Amino acid sequence: MLAERLKPGDEIRVIAPARSMAIIKGEQLRIAQERLNQLGFTITYGKNAELHDEFFSTSIEERIEDLHDAFTDPNVKGILTVIGGYNANQLLNYIDFEIIKNNPKILCGFSDITALQGAIYKKTGLITYSGPHFSSFGVKHGFEYTLDSFINAVTNDAPYEILASSDWSDDPWYLDQEDRHFIKNNGYTVIQEGDAEGRLIGGNLCTLNLLQGTEFMPSLKDSILFIEDDEESHALTFDRDLQSLLHLPDAQGIKGILIGRFQKNSQVTEEALRKIIESKKELHGIPVIADVNFGHVQPYATIPIGGRAAIKAKGFESEIWIEQR
Repeated sequence: MLAERLKPGDEIRVIAPARSMAIIKGEQLRIAQERLNQLGFTITYGKNAELHDEFFSTSIEERIEDLHDAFTDPNVKGILTVIGGYNANQLLNYIDFEIIKNNPKILCGFSDITALQGAIYKKTGLITYSGPHFSSFGVKHGFEYTLDSFINAVTNDAPYEILASSDWSDDPWYLDQEDRHFIKNNGYTVIQEGDAEGRLIGGNLCTLNLLQGTEFMPSLKDSILFIEDDEESHALTFDRDLQSLLHLPDAQGIKGILIGRFQKNSQVTEEALRKIIESKKELHGIPVIADVNFGHVQPYATIPIGGRAAIKAKGFESEIWIEQR
């Protein structure tokens, strides 16, 4: 199920299903709203988005209220999450998925929001988007690639390619917008060669794994699995988290894997990643591409969870084409 495309004049609702908007600097929020306004969108906020408790989140009831309101409000055409966090999966038993199914809208965010996106796709078939949070639009410099990909994904339904960006950054931009460090991007890394097509399932790996054994876990059959993790992960945790996913009965139906670029602090080297993938007999014979433009480094592409991808990997060359159907 594909939601109506966004167009100038549409209202986008900002909600906080994980951490509160209260943790985001006012200047960052100002830049984010101005950027979206300049694209022609009207920005409104969930009434509980700025509330917070000792965990810098808020109650399940308040977060559910904002989620349901965003989907039921006929004026709202798109929904952006403020930021990620650790507790979006608390909401799953309380979501009225019929509301979402009957009011399909674009929902975009990443990281902890993976829990919501996986559950929504499993329960309703609605394609959601692993891409920028509302707070991401507050990046002052180096945002062009992220913005272009977001627009490609949510304003038209034509196929688009996830090309490698010219450079990338892992600096804490939210602490100092002017002290930025960009690194030349040498392209994606082919770990295993091959061609594949399949349904895009994935997001943040450790968050996706929270859905295992529940009614909210989407099927991996005939999938292009795309996974990433943040600096709290390292080679050993990534290895076991991936292995856990591969133990699922339908994991044998995975057609190919895309791995997002790791943050430096994770210290996941290309050598370590190659050894991890090589150790997985379940993955032999399928294409695996790493250092793809998504995850917790910038810039990053917007990827439709439930859309389709065609990938090709050979030698040092790779292609990733996205189709929303």
